[in-house]
Amino acid sequence: PVRVCASADLEERGRAVLFDVLHHRQPARAFVLRVDGAVVAYLNRCGHVPAELDWQPGEFWDATRERLVCSIHGATYAPQSGACVGGPCRFGLVALEVEERDGAVWWRPSGDVVNP
Repeated sequence: PVRVCASADLEERGRAVLFDVLHHRQPARAFVLRVDGAVVAYLNRCGHVPAELDWQPGEFWDATRERLVCSIHGATYAPQSGACVGGPCRFGLVALEVEERDGAVWWRPSGDVVNP
């Protein structure tokens, strides 16, 4: 596993922590955030077109802090699963495997998303 950040860096429904990955051998960004007490991570790619979602670095939440939103197209996603729940997205977000232990968040590279 790759250490992403300290657990304390993630506030409930707060700013995400960004980190670099390789997706299909191409440089990409991913993000980790805390929602409903759990830590989740996704590839920073909209399910509509391959554009990064955040409107400012690490800012993915809509105004109500209930959904993740693409700043370019307005597609919305369930933060717990990454499923598309509204707007022009055909696919959900690509989930990454993360775990929280020993006061840190750890990402486990797998499949088409690996450590650069």
